[in-house]
Amino acid sequence: MSSAVIEGKGLLLKADPIAAAFRDEVKASLTKCKRTPKLVGILATSSAPSKNYAEFTRKQCAELGVEFVLKATGAAASSDLGEGEGVEEAIIEANLDESVDGIMVYFPIFGAQQDHYLQQIVSPFKDVEGLHVKFHYNLYHNIRFIQPSSLLSSVPPSPPSIAVPDSDQPPAGTVKSIIPCTPLAIVKCLEYVRVYNTILPYGDRAYGKIITVINRSEVVGRPLAALLSNDGARVFSVDIDSIQEYTKRPRVEGSTTESEATRRYHARHVVRPSTLTLQECLALSDVVVSAVPSATYKVKTKWLKDGCVCLNVAADKNFENDVRDKASLYVPAVGKVTILMLLRNLLRLQQYTEGSTAPSQ
Repeated sequence: MSSAVIEGKGLLLKADPIAAAFRDEVKASLTKCKRTPKLVGILATSSAPSKNYAEFTRKQCAELGVEFVLKATGAAASSDLGEGEGVEEAIIEANLDESVDGIMVYFPIFGAQQDHYLQQIVSPFKDVEGLHVKFHYNLYHNIRFIQPSSLLSSVPPSPPSIAVPDSDQPPAGTVKSIIPCTPLAIVKCLEYVRVYNTILPYGDRAYGKIITVINRSEVVGRPLAALLSNDGARVFSVDIDSIQEYTKRPRVEGSTTESEATRRYHARHVVRPSTLTLQECLALSDVVVSAVPSATYKVKTKWLKDGCVCLNVAADKNFENDVRDKASLYVPAVGKVTILMLLRNLLRLQQYTEGSTAPSQ
């Protein structure tokens, strides 16, 4: 019997055992590569968290045998330069360098709007973080498998008219689309703790789960809500000024003229405004994910549903110290899993251009 059970508290689960399986997978995939993949990190600010993340990336790449080159620009290169100075030029240079398989930029730099522009400058063929609009479009429209050549087109692919295929294996001539690495890491954590039910069909394994995601950023919160709802969950997306519900379940079961598949769910999630308060959302939620970039923001333990699963994604702890008095399981950080999702994306991008074997997702 675990000490947590004896103490009457939920389990504290660190990311290490979750990351371990993916570390082994990345190592195995690297042995099949035609050449060592090369990742360029672009650091353009003096921000301590960004510097720490860059160092963490370097160490992980060194341990696994991935070539990592850190390109410092702006204030990261010299105190005489401004924050972000030269970052766009560094991105373009890495885009044009055929030896580079992946690019990651350490955000934030200028702020949400200008940083979003920089995210679109990164070639989708080198976007290990999955932040390019082409990958977001695929995610939001539940397009899981693509032809790499579609990334060259200015015309978005057509969303599927029915549910995703029964298997997670790409059909012939296609590959898996890149998924933003932090939302993907959170999904992998939820799979590890069996929130996802593997007996259910692929694409519907979160069915029956109610999940609250706090913070609707385009980097983590909104893509995560879409991923979870496309996998069958009912998701409350909470932001500073509104709460939205993401679901692919119809409001009312369909009429007799509809097919069984249509009655059961939409091909992708739909977004509706919610009249519930945060407290009401939390009282219903089997899972709570918080990604608020604030040291003062805390999810109230007394509002949580007994036995829920809580994941902290922010650099600062968004949960109160007694969170395990209500939560059955608490994951305090997912960074170690996130970096491995980034490296898996790197291997997949190399597959896009070289036809090597990609890791599964």
